[in-house]
Amino acid sequence: MSEHKQKDEKFIFDYIVVGTGPAGSVLAKKLTDDKKTSVLVLEAGENNDKDTPISDSTFALELEELYLPQYFWQGEGIPQEEVNERSFEWTTGRLLGGGTSINTQQYVRPTSAVFREWEKLLGPLWSPKNAISSFRKMEKYNGKTNNKNAHGYHGRIDIRQAPENPTHMSKKLVSAIERATGFPKILDYNDPKTPLGPFLRWQLFQQPNGRRESASTAFLSSDIMTPAGQGVNGRKLRVFFQSTALRVLFKNKRAIGVEFLNEGKCVRAYTRKKVIISAGINSSQLLMLSGIGPATMLKEAGIPVVFANPNVGKSLRNHTLNFAEFSANPNDNPLPENDPNALFTGGAFLPDPTPGSNKTRRAVQLIGIGSKGKLTIAILFLKPKSRGSIQIQSKDPLKIVLADEGYLTNPADLEAVKNCYKVYIKKIAAQLASIDRSYKLLSPTLDIINNNRKLEEFIKDNFDHNHHEQGALRMAPLSKGGVVDSQGQVHGVKDLIVADDSIIPFTVDGNTSAPAYLIGHTIAQQLLKQNSKKK
Repeated sequence: MSEHKQKDEKFIFDYIVVGTGPAGSVLAKKLTDDKKTSVLVLEAGENNDKDTPISDSTFALELEELYLPQYFWQGEGIPQEEVNERSFEWTTGRLLGGGTSINTQQYVRPTSAVFREWEKLLGPLWSPKNAISSFRKMEKYNGKTNNKNAHGYHGRIDIRQAPENPTHMSKKLVSAIERATGFPKILDYNDPKTPLGPFLRWQLFQQPNGRRESASTAFLSSDIMTPAGQGVNGRKLRVFFQSTALRVLFKNKRAIGVEFLNEGKCVRAYTRKKVIISAGINSSQLLMLSGIGPATMLKEAGIPVVFANPNVGKSLRNHTLNFAEFSANPNDNPLPENDPNALFTGGAFLPDPTPGSNKTRRAVQLIGIGSKGKLTIAILFLKPKSRGSIQIQSKDPLKIVLADEGYLTNPADLEAVKNCYKVYIKKIAAQLASIDRSYKLLSPTLDIINNNRKLEEFIKDNFDHNHHEQGALRMAPLSKGGVVDSQGQVHGVKDLIVADDSIIPFTVDGNTSAPAYLIGHTIAQQLLKQNSKKK
């Protein structure tokens, strides 16, 4: 930005968007489709789209483990009491595209059952019908399905179903899951008619050649803006890189701008219409630093209260993550030799195996991750009852928040994960061994699964961290724990919107990039409707 900025230049735009992740990028593109509308987007990181670790999909499984400082926010959550005081990174992507530029590329829509809950609370804007329609508009699907109406084929987000020819390892795993669970193999888990069952092929945020598809490549590509962040073809879009939002500016409880740090300098930009926060896990902190949150906490931090809302930073939730490891036939390739971008070796979506649970609802995600002579199954419990919270430590915007993800604080979650091992993993292990004796369960061993105390300790000692944080700024009426209304408008103030996964009202039953795109798209549509009415 600095080379364009004059000493006393005043930045005034119709909209200011904080963050270039899936929601922010969609909003930036859709709002500036009207060539009369100007939008400033603030991105704390840089444009790393050409970096090999970002563009090359074969790095996808390593990126989140490496936690590289040039691509990630660097932070750590507080020790988790129920998982033996272990702490986990508190992070998301700090680069163009946000989390979509560093995630594992899985495209999983929430099921219609989730959207029915959203609709009941928030109205028809978030109905299953509207959600499916929005996904179709955004998608450019490249794969097979038994329900062509479930997908879109002309949108901006490339979705690749991979691999085209699954390996023997994948086929053996999926056959074992079929036999173990009784659920038949499905072709397309994003088909609303087939949300449950094992499958050979994942749907990935990838271009047809297997390169990563991110919010940046889909919505901030060269036909939208230059690599330096300047809108093209008359589009009134500016992206300021290395620009960390510090607080929202208010006048009489109306959001009028944003104060941000750009290349070491404190800068202000102003808006004629609205400020939109799409900063993911950082959105809660930004609201609190701006004076919206629990009054006592804000006063102790020396922050003037703009609107006291005890719900800010509450209701944080995340999916659980555990693993089971098997030996595998060394002659079975984990991925096709001609398609290393396929990333995963089969998988499944299943109901909660706990007795008495709803067997028609998706609640467990199994991900096959193969390597030579080894097969790992990642186990995600998708309907956790545990809730965490986010608190600021002070009014210093660069100080990491106290993020408590509250893992396993509700005992029902530990029971559900235990049952994933006792029911699913135990039966899958038996079926895999009957298909091919090379496949043996290595960890946890059967004696651990069969011993309740040992299994609990194994789960806690081997618990891992998902980047599926959601719900800390819940979309709901104020009286029902809400921070924003059904259109993302922040309660108690004017012209301030939050649009990202932090506003999810009920936990999604899959990966979180797809719902973030949906939230951005839906809120953008509402803003465009408002603009057309004013004209």
